[in-house]
Amino acid sequence: MSKHNQEVRDINGVVILDKASGSSSNYVLQQVKRLFCAKKAGHTGSLDPLASGLLPICLGQATKVAQFLLDDDKRYFVRAKFGQVSSTGDSEGKVVNFGSTNGIDESSIKATLSQFIGDINQVPPMYSALKRNGTPLYKLARKGIEIERSPRPVTVHKINFLGLEEAIVSLDVSCSKGTYIRTLVEDIGKSLGCGGHVIELRRTGFAHLDLIGSKTYEQLSKLKEQNL
Repeated sequence: MSKHNQEVRDINGVVILDKASGSSSNYVLQQVKRLFCAKKAGHTGSLDPLASGLLPICLGQATKVAQFLLDDDKRYFVRAKFGQVSSTGDSEGKVVNFGSTNGIDESSIKATLSQFIGDINQVPPMYSALKRNGTPLYKLARKGIEIERSPRPVTVHKINFLGLEEAIVSLDVSCSKGTYIRTLVEDIGKSLGCGGHVIELRRTGFAHLDLIGSKTYEQLSKLKEQNL
């Protein structure tokens, strides 16, 4: 234990992490904090465990700028399955069939997407980290408790249609902070009358950052080994 304490150091900077799918944002934050033996660390804008991509991690004094990064726009690559809905809005929840995808094609999807560009109101999902009386909503949702959530204004700058194959659509979305892509997909699915849920989500842009300048945890570990 004493050896570990000796290793902890004041280190300042921002690590542009490419988070892998399957881990919580807090888990990878602790991994990076240990890797750099940092005394203080924080992430900017958590990603769902299912989601991968950009997760800036602030070390030391850089944690003071985390709030500024949180306020910036985001960009996502998303794959969504039409015809089914999920209890969580993504493939980790209970998935059930919802509506027919007959007639759902590129033109009908593009026409619907146009309705969601600009300033819109979103009802935050129950499976989110938003808190009610100090308790995260997802903890209530896991107990089967659903509470009323007020719609919140968000801005969707752009939705690019990338392709459609076997009721799975690929989209490129640029949006403001606070936008829930799971909710956006659910609302698009409802508008099409078939339902929809996220099966893949990757954050490809965050403020002025993109994936080109990012590193996976495995890459960071190798770099550390090389420097020893």
